[in-house]
Amino acid sequence: MSHDPYLADATRYDSMQYRRSGRSGLRLPGVSLGLWHNFGGANNADTMRETMRTAFDLGVTHYDLANNYGPPPGSAEENFGRIFAQDLAPYRDEIIVSTKAGYDMWPGPYGDFGSRKYLLASLDQSLKRMGLDYVDVFYHHRPDPDTPIEESMMALDYAVRSGKALYAGISNYGPDATRAAIDILRELGTPLLIHQFSYSMYERGPEEELIGTLESEGVGSIVFSPLAQGLLTDRYLKGVPEGSRVTHSQFLNENQLSETYLERTRSLNEIAGGRGQTLAQLAIQWVLRGDHITSALVGASSAQQLRNTVASLDFPALTAEEIAAIEPHAVHGTHRGA
Repeated sequence: MSHDPYLADATRYDSMQYRRSGRSGLRLPGVSLGLWHNFGGANNADTMRETMRTAFDLGVTHYDLANNYGPPPGSAEENFGRIFAQDLAPYRDEIIVSTKAGYDMWPGPYGDFGSRKYLLASLDQSLKRMGLDYVDVFYHHRPDPDTPIEESMMALDYAVRSGKALYAGISNYGPDATRAAIDILRELGTPLLIHQFSYSMYERGPEEELIGTLESEGVGSIVFSPLAQGLLTDRYLKGVPEGSRVTHSQFLNENQLSETYLERTRSLNEIAGGRGQTLAQLAIQWVLRGDHITSALVGASSAQQLRNTVASLDFPALTAEEIAAIEPHAVHGTHRGA
């Protein structure tokens, strides 16, 4: 790719859908770019740079990271920071950057879970790796069974009050812990902006209680794995392609490609084809149906893959009849081989 000075596309805001995060003043793009995969130390620098440029040109203003994204841990933030400085720094006020802490990051008792010590040290490290003065959203990445939730939420409150983050978020919290976090942060004066959780046609657990809790409390929602780690694409309908994620990922294995999975996925693929779109595009539209989800967080191994994903937003909204046709095939647990 060319390394000429980057100038953002002047039409970048013309077609992207922006959705309000709960009852806050912040709006996020319908599709956000996640750097969980494809931005580690072994990934191609030019591909990463082209993908980030393309994202911004398409109106994808939100880039989501975590301290441990890589591999190795920290390398996604380092790569993001380098590309941001090269190309996107002039547009900082048009961009939302989020990062998280909560999983194992460094040795010893202070490098994991949810203590104030760990969360605030991790945020400082993340800012240094990215070369930023602040992040827009700082998340606690998962609940800590041993640290009082008050301590973790007070750390998020401090991160915001110190100016190192603009908003507080949580991820992977269940409904009860979510309600507790909301109440604590509200009392502290730093309302919870957003909750990040896994949700797709094949992961529907959040519908039982979590999504309703967020809606009633005015908290935004951003979902990861809306394509169920690639299972909600046409990638595996004719077997396992060489080098595909299922051949090397700790989150996928070939046992998940059961006949039940294939039957449901082929049916969903037919529905997508009838709409003139790919199954992945249908899956994105499905999680964004209505207004109960703020944004769908997606990874991208190339700029073209991201373009195809963002094109999901260009199709007509799903009708009630189409949603009903999808329902028998959008079965919770399918992604686990159930």
